[in-house]
Amino acid sequence: MKHFITIFISIFFSTLCVLTSEVVLSGEIPHLQKQGDTVRLIIDGKPFLMLAGEVHNSSSSSLEYMSAVWSKLKTLNLNTVLIPISWEQLEPEEGKFDYTLVDGLIEQARKYNMKIVFLWFGSWKNGVSSYVPVWVKRDTVRFPRSLGASNRNTKDILSPLSEINRNADIKAFTALLRRIGEIDKKDQTVLMIQIENEIGIKPEFRDLSEISDQVFVSNVPKELTDYLVAHRENLHPELLRRWEKTGFKTAGSWNEIFGESPDADEIYSAWFYARYVQAIAEAGKREYPLPMFVNAWLPTPNAPPGNYPCGGPVAHVLDVWRCAAPSIDCFAPDIYLPNFKSICAEFNRNGNPLLIPEAHRGEDAGARAYWTFGKHHGLCFAPFGIESMTDDHPIRDTYALLQQAIPVIGAAQGTNRMTAVFMQDGTVAENKEEILQLGDWNVIVKYSDRGLPRNVKPGAIIIQNADEEFFVIGQGVEVGFGSRTSGLRNTGILSVESGCFQDGIFRTELQLNGDETGANYRAKIPPNPSNSFFDPTKPRILRIRIYRFN
Repeated sequence: MKHFITIFISIFFSTLCVLTSEVVLSGEIPHLQKQGDTVRLIIDGKPFLMLAGEVHNSSSSSLEYMSAVWSKLKTLNLNTVLIPISWEQLEPEEGKFDYTLVDGLIEQARKYNMKIVFLWFGSWKNGVSSYVPVWVKRDTVRFPRSLGASNRNTKDILSPLSEINRNADIKAFTALLRRIGEIDKKDQTVLMIQIENEIGIKPEFRDLSEISDQVFVSNVPKELTDYLVAHRENLHPELLRRWEKTGFKTAGSWNEIFGESPDADEIYSAWFYARYVQAIAEAGKREYPLPMFVNAWLPTPNAPPGNYPCGGPVAHVLDVWRCAAPSIDCFAPDIYLPNFKSICAEFNRNGNPLLIPEAHRGEDAGARAYWTFGKHHGLCFAPFGIESMTDDHPIRDTYALLQQAIPVIGAAQGTNRMTAVFMQDGTVAENKEEILQLGDWNVIVKYSDRGLPRNVKPGAIIIQNADEEFFVIGQGVEVGFGSRTSGLRNTGILSVESGCFQDGIFRTELQLNGDETGANYRAKIPPNPSNSFFDPTKPRILRIRIYRFN
């Protein structure tokens, strides 16, 4: 009997240990994980792509308004929504926090099986302090503002040099993170936090207050100059140019190190905005360490400082931000400009993962999503004002396919087995080909807009799944293959199947051949623009097997 009891106790505690370890694993909060040369978002131990949209700025100020939005988001096949939380509503009276919106939004999201990224509209939103509480707005003495050239700033911008401003923001932000940790650690509805929104100052280049003027003529922090020296080989070319003007000086004032121009003012602003945000992020992560990012209002090409908020994390000062704000996990571009590809490349460098929290909601959004996730192995793509999209917007079908493909895309992130194509400019040119490299193969891509809805741009993700097997996810493309290694001279298409993913496994729905593949010469989406029953306006998933022969 004693022997039986001993065995029972042993089994009981062994089982308890297993169950406990499973609970710990399943309770691991959302986090970023490096894979190869990229970074993945991990939820419940698995890679996750944020197929997202951002609601309008004031939408989340009302639970009643949002209650009517969630079904719309599900119709568009989102799995994540970016939602503002404003300081003025979280802390309407100093020291008194109202969690009604935070709790309610999380509860609503769970009801629709949706994830949330909260956008903290704290000290600044679009460079202006319009979402701060009334008690901050009214007290311009205690909470100092940045000053402009006329000794005032009509846009009412909190000074980033003020510890009082920063500490008040920290108090509210940490209360927010504490609350999220209390109610969401188990369910993991909230994935990330954006700190502030498109911060910076304009049309001035920096705070022109008396205190700021004194700081500007003092020495540049050694922390920054040491960082520039250590990372000189990888600095953004524009930042390097600004530093080079003074012979790469490492001691002196901001003008002495970066030149007598607005360039120095912008770097100065970037440093102090970033230090302000670093303090907020560091304090917030002590409460609940979710991944955190900062977004940027981008300058139009060749725009001088003052035409966009100076001090925000635009590409040419990202190195300053990386030095000043190491607790920030990602610097994210809001992309409304036409040069989408070059902006993605500028931000996806030096280990910064690509996360797009705002983008134009035009009908080419699907193609941009393919580029984000396929070419740059990105974390998130989110058109802005998502509830304004029509129910049949092309992003609906794009997100439906990408949701199926998350396990396959996640496995390919950080490898050389995945890339993407996107016809960014102009119209389809007959017979024009683009050649990509995937492993030992050339992928020969030709764009085709036959059968596509108006204004939908061709785009696709291409994944090498095995040595002679590929997936193509998208529309408006034709693909062929050629070997990059010696051996049998010719490469042909062995088979093409249209289908779907179920739990990461491809299921064939239609075997394609003949007209649909050009007699197995090219795999095409749509396979046949004239087959209206097999709707040519829809994006598709193809599995393509190839072979070599003489």
